[in-house]
Amino acid sequence: MAYPRMALHAPRGAVATSHPLAAATGLAVLRRGGNAVDAALAIAIALTVLQPPSNDIGGDLFAMVWDGERLHGLNGSGRSPAGLTREVVHAATGRREVAPVDALGGGQATGPALPARGWLPVTVPGAPAGWRDLHERFGSLPFADLFTDAIGYAEHGHPVSPGVAAAWARALAAPGDPAGEEFAEFGRVFTVHGAAPRAGQRWRNPDAARTLRRIAATRAADFYHGRIAAELDAYAARTGGLLTGDDLAAHTSTWVEPLAVGYRDHQVWELPPNGQGLAALLALGVLDGVDPAALSPVEWLHWQIEAVKLGFADAHAYVADPQRAAVPTAALLDPGYPVARRALVTGRAGAPAAGDPERGGTVYLCAADPGGMMVSLIQSTYLAFGSRVVLPGYGFALQNRGLGFRLDPGHPNVVGPAKRPFHTIIPGFLSRDGVPVGPFGVMGGHMQPQGHVQLVSALLDGGLDPQAALDAPRWYWHAGRAVLVEPELGGELVAGLRARGHQVTVAAEPAVFGYGQAILRRPDGGYVAGSESRVDGAAQGF
Repeated sequence: MAYPRMALHAPRGAVATSHPLAAATGLAVLRRGGNAVDAALAIAIALTVLQPPSNDIGGDLFAMVWDGERLHGLNGSGRSPAGLTREVVHAATGRREVAPVDALGGGQATGPALPARGWLPVTVPGAPAGWRDLHERFGSLPFADLFTDAIGYAEHGHPVSPGVAAAWARALAAPGDPAGEEFAEFGRVFTVHGAAPRAGQRWRNPDAARTLRRIAATRAADFYHGRIAAELDAYAARTGGLLTGDDLAAHTSTWVEPLAVGYRDHQVWELPPNGQGLAALLALGVLDGVDPAALSPVEWLHWQIEAVKLGFADAHAYVADPQRAAVPTAALLDPGYPVARRALVTGRAGAPAAGDPERGGTVYLCAADPGGMMVSLIQSTYLAFGSRVVLPGYGFALQNRGLGFRLDPGHPNVVGPAKRPFHTIIPGFLSRDGVPVGPFGVMGGHMQPQGHVQLVSALLDGGLDPQAALDAPRWYWHAGRAVLVEPELGGELVAGLRARGHQVTVAAEPAVFGYGQAILRRPDGGYVAGSESRVDGAAQGF
């Protein structure tokens, strides 16, 4: 039998993420006097080298920081090139609106009819600026010191972990390998003799080491205004890309106010659009009016699935770049709105549409320090290796977040220039009566909001510790009445869901259910942390 991991209890500080070496990097930063933001940044930077199928220098990030007094939010996502328009997409692809892919390879109407690879879905990378901006506001150690481990792993190599090797192999085995000059560098950097590195095989990326040194030395200025920006501009112009030096120079992160709903006697926090955190909050708002103790296990599971459907229906209809479209966030989070949505849930599986409120493959990590600062951070290039466009000599792939746009001209998230697309990656945070409880997250595209709902319920309804809550069997709703479940959910619950009209499939492949981490404050001081057993990660503390 498989033995589960035990929760980590740490008296002073803790980190948790999806790669053990990255967790060790963060713990070392805490031990030498860095704070939780320093540790989180060192982990995030290291993960670009340690887990490249899921995130890279050319990706985006979102973060929440509890600074000891209040919760801050950072939207570190990039915008589309100024040259990206519906007309350009139509001319390049001949497509109109079709069912796009999400981060898990399915066909859910959360994005555009853009090709998944190549220059067209590339948006400005926001991660380097996000690292700088988080450090500028909260960091305590020198910025360049946070790059040491990442540069070392890139320059000298590291043995690829089993989970990363499996994800790497799946990504390279996908049909339809892209062809074209813009993809020429991908194989040189991200394959070993044309194949994915095996588990335990040493992989080096010295070009990424040089890029990270430039970012560290210039506080990311070189990426957006200097040599890297100029090289990206020239390469895009030569190989058919829309990204320009002006697009990079115009990039800014945005400090935002996190949003919350009450769930039981806690507050669950997510970041506002353009991320999909609203889907989790809307689902939890529906569920907060339901008592699981009064229901059978299958009835409670049915309620969770139906609430998630309602949350996604609204998120897919309304989430867009709030600087470019009116997003009815306040109306969606009005206390009366989930009451009306709750009334739509029946004893049978439904396929709900969006409501009408009043208008007014990713890595996750968390860190907590002895002073009480806590960080929830998520970082991604979206589909495995993003666009697979790699700037020659610099060792990183550009993200393909343009897939988050729609082509429907009447949709608030319609593709257009200098816009942030609908974004899947969302960090989470819990508090209680104004007191921080801790950061949490579950990565995995469309899985993320429903993973948040399942994790929060396991913690607050089930009374589980973070490790047990993360390891609990999961389900995944994608579209219609189809639900994918892990085998551990059990035959009785599967039969009960099918009796209620759910089209249940028991999964053989665990990757679809995402991977998560969480750190919670202990009532008597210190922290309890978990990093789930589905992936290579680790929770470490001192």
